[in-house]
Amino acid sequence: MRPYTVFGKEYYPTVVRVGDSFSGRASWYGPDFHGKSTSNGEAYDMYAMTAAHKTLPMNTVVRVTNSENGAQTVVRINDRGPFVESRIIDLSYAAGEKIGLNKKGTAPVTLEVLGFEPSSMRTIDMGRLAKGPQQSVLNAFFVQIGSFERFEGAMSTKQKYASYNGYSAIIKDTEYNNKRLFRVWLGGFKSEAEARDFISRGYFEGSFIIRE
Repeated sequence: MRPYTVFGKEYYPTVVRVGDSFSGRASWYGPDFHGKSTSNGEAYDMYAMTAAHKTLPMNTVVRVTNSENGAQTVVRINDRGPFVESRIIDLSYAAGEKIGLNKKGTAPVTLEVLGFEPSSMRTIDMGRLAKGPQQSVLNAFFVQIGSFERFEGAMSTKQKYASYNGYSAIIKDTEYNNKRLFRVWLGGFKSEAEARDFISRGYFEGSFIIRE
């Protein structure tokens, strides 16, 4: 992660861990940037659940909570900014709208690091998934191994990996663009380090960590 300079100020991307949290003000950016390149080379999509942050590693997945109304969304960092001293994150239009930023422009928020997503995977809205009550365990670590539009696909994967290397598979139900998505998680990891070690072994391409 290389440092970079904007407006004469040098920024140093930092290593973070699942569970780290930060507070500050959030803003959003939209139509004027739609289709333009982000800092990691992707085309900015104002309707995707992404965000810009000055120092979080690219593809960090964070939960953003509006401190004023309690609304939450989950985004993937794929850009740098906002380069305004009082702000810590710039949300996409869709993510900002979800927590009410479209009404005021900015709001105080809390960020929590949930995991790290490979850039090859398409980011979707994981807000309901991240805080859903289904089979959740406080401060538990999971590894997502699949995401399906059809329940049958998720169930097939769950059954296939019902007990895999000592870990158990569960299905998490979420929603994206008014469509249901079924995600398959492996649970039973006692720590972030254990989950990271599992991912590093390459059992499932594109897998990433989620913390509840």
